[in-house]
Amino acid sequence: MRLAAIDLGTNSVHMVIADVTPDGRIVVVDRVKEMVRLGRKAFTTGRLAPETMTLASKALRTFGRLARARKVQRLRTVATSAVREARNGAAFVARLRRETGMPIKVISGLEEARLIFQAARHAIGLEGGPHLLVDVGGGSVELSLAYDGKPLWLESLPLGVARLTDTFLTKDPPSAGQVQRLERHLAHEMGALERAKRAGAVQAVGTSGTINTLVAMALAARGEESARLHGAHATADEIARIRRRVLQVSAADRTELPGMDQKRIDLMPAAVVLVDTILQRAGGPDLVACSWALREGVLLDLAGVGGQTRTGTTGVRRRSVEALAHRWVGADVHGRHVAVLARQLFDALAGDLGLPIESREMLEYAALLHDVGRAVEHDRHQRHTYYIVKNSELLGFSPVEIEMLAQVARGHRKQPPRLSDPEVEVLPPARRRIVRGLAALLRVADALDRTHQGVISSLDVSRSEGRLVIRVDAGAERAELELWAAERRTDLLGRLLDRPVLLRARRASRARGEERLRARAGR
Repeated sequence: MRLAAIDLGTNSVHMVIADVTPDGRIVVVDRVKEMVRLGRKAFTTGRLAPETMTLASKALRTFGRLARARKVQRLRTVATSAVREARNGAAFVARLRRETGMPIKVISGLEEARLIFQAARHAIGLEGGPHLLVDVGGGSVELSLAYDGKPLWLESLPLGVARLTDTFLTKDPPSAGQVQRLERHLAHEMGALERAKRAGAVQAVGTSGTINTLVAMALAARGEESARLHGAHATADEIARIRRRVLQVSAADRTELPGMDQKRIDLMPAAVVLVDTILQRAGGPDLVACSWALREGVLLDLAGVGGQTRTGTTGVRRRSVEALAHRWVGADVHGRHVAVLARQLFDALAGDLGLPIESREMLEYAALLHDVGRAVEHDRHQRHTYYIVKNSELLGFSPVEIEMLAQVARGHRKQPPRLSDPEVEVLPPARRRIVRGLAALLRVADALDRTHQGVISSLDVSRSEGRLVIRVDAGAERAELELWAAERRTDLLGRLLDRPVLLRARRASRARGEERLRARAGR
């Protein structure tokens, strides 16, 4: 089923469109956003301005046309603090229903916090903890503390950046006195964060455009790319340094700050003071960007899978990888079989290659995704696989892990990854060695299913006379094509092990004899 969710927020209107599979996998197919500033001056006047209401109505009508073009079957729209607090909010909702034909629900702050938590749990996992969730909107801030995927408390505070800007920071740049008054106000309103500090929050997960901008600025200050922000992080000290820079300059000069979102120039002084205060009062945890927020929480609710999905980082990653693989290659029996063989090779050779045990999961995911590029082109599908993996919405992975996963998947055929490759050079040295080691295993595993028939059921590895011997069990089947292909893919593995790698087929009679011995031992 194709679903859509719209978040009619204080600053912007967002829509996300996604396909939901029968087993609960969600694949985002489109996103769109319009910055309408519906809450501009609304928190000081108590009313939504006519011009911003017109812009919001126009955006919703456009989104409705897009939803119809995308053949959306069910759509849900929610409105947040600007609409729920304005004296003319109810009249505005009635107007929107009349002009757009959409059913629009004004939700409470606690419902907003619940939906945001649901989205973050789906996208990040939130295992262990405790984790402090922070969503910075234009009118309100939603906070929650989660442990092992469950909320310990949820809270919505009237501290959005549009509200704070209109109320406290009227000068550009703001004066020291204005900032001090804002700080006193925040200290008075943020009693809930003392609980997060006492609980020892291990990280703060941010789920808004404001958070994304701050993390992008931190990455830019480090000289790192910010093409993918989900999973990227900034330290509390980095946010404090950004705060000092932002508060020192006018709006015209803020446009030149690396990583700055030009549409948020006027709101960033309030944003940096707010987020810096949150982190400091929570004990100074790192800030991690999460690309899923309220609209994705609404989508999960609409799909009826929000409370049923596997939690924990591993569950999030696997669900996301399986959804991407299914989108491009369907059931892909070959990919799953290659993953089985790759895991067997890893278990036998991880020690020789110096691979940490946690990289086994990365190898499995690369195996499941290695052929997604075939949907674009066969001959160079490994390059298309790299592009698809790197640029897809894979949840639960850091940007560095996404790069590694894409490189391992690309390395399954043709030219293996080299230390001199520009993409490999951007990784830390330890990560480069992992990429090459995993790619070496994936190359052999993929070749051992050359016919996509699952001929080889298992394998074992032995070492003798300076050689590595991989013996494969094909049962009664003939595995000449698989062995021929695998022999041509042992190049990288042999170099990393500094020994020749030989492929051998176990004799069927021997295999059957061993099976009989195992059966007897079981009795």
